[in-house]
This record gives sequence, structure tokens and C-alpha cells, in this order.
Amino acid sequence: MPATSIPPTPQQLAEQVRDVMWAGDHATRMLGMVITEVGPGRAVIQMTVRHDMLNGHATCHGGLITTLADSTFAFASNSYNELTVASGFTVDLLAPGRLGDVLTATGTEVSKAGRTGVYDIEVHNQRGERIAVFRGRSHTMRGKPVIAPA
Repeated sequence: MPATSIPPTPQQLAEQVRDVMWAGDHATRMLGMVITEVGPGRAVIQMTVRHDMLNGHATCHGGLITTLADSTFAFASNSYNELTVASGFTVDLLAPGRLGDVLTATGTEVSKAGRTGVYDIEVHNQRGERIAVFRGRSHTMRGKPVIAPA
């Protein structure tokens, strides 16, 4: 009797996609981000604000906070093993990140229909203060998996 392969659960698939994407995501790794959670349509990533991330006001550069949110968006939206790219996003910076702050971006799927999706990401510091809100719009590439079939 031939051996049959049991397909991964949605959670296992999200973790496999995370691992493959992480290996090639030099920007996220270079900024010291750490993925603490991933699942179908969701991701949580942390980043500690370092000295080289500060702007001229001694606060975390807004582009780096946006990058944290965008990386979270990428891992959440690709978690189904369908190659998904950003088609746009908006971000509101609400409070500064400061040297030593641990920023946590929590991303959740709001809607996924056909090839489009909407994801909300909230960024908080270690005191629970909201630093930024980000809404990403995604576009899924038809028939292109993140992990190629074996």
C-alpha cells in the first residue's frame, strides 16, 4: 500500500511559511525583529528600539515603526501559503518609540475575499501604550505558493 502524505494543519502551514519567509527576509532580521506568534491570518512581531533607530528627536524613526508593522502584515497575509504582496497601506503614528522600548506589532486579518485582503496591525510598547495603527491591503498572486509543492 502506498504511503500517503497527511497535509499540514493550517497552523502548521503558517509556521512552515514563516520559516521559509524568515530565511529570506534580511530586512526584518537586520532590524532585530523577532516573530513571537504566527497563525492563519495573524502574526505578532517584536522589535527593541536601538540607538541606531533613533531620529534627530531621539525617538524611533517612524519609518522603522512602519517597517515593523509591514513585516507583521507580510507574515500574517502570507500564512496560507499563497504568495501575497501589499497593494497599499496606511499608518498613523500615535506616540513615540524610545530607546530601549520593546515594540510589539500584532496583526490580524480583517477580510480575505478572492485575491484581496485587509489586515490591521497595532503597535504597542512594553507598557501597553499604543504607538501606531496600520491597515494593509493585500493582493494574492493566483497559483503561486510561498512554499513550492514537494
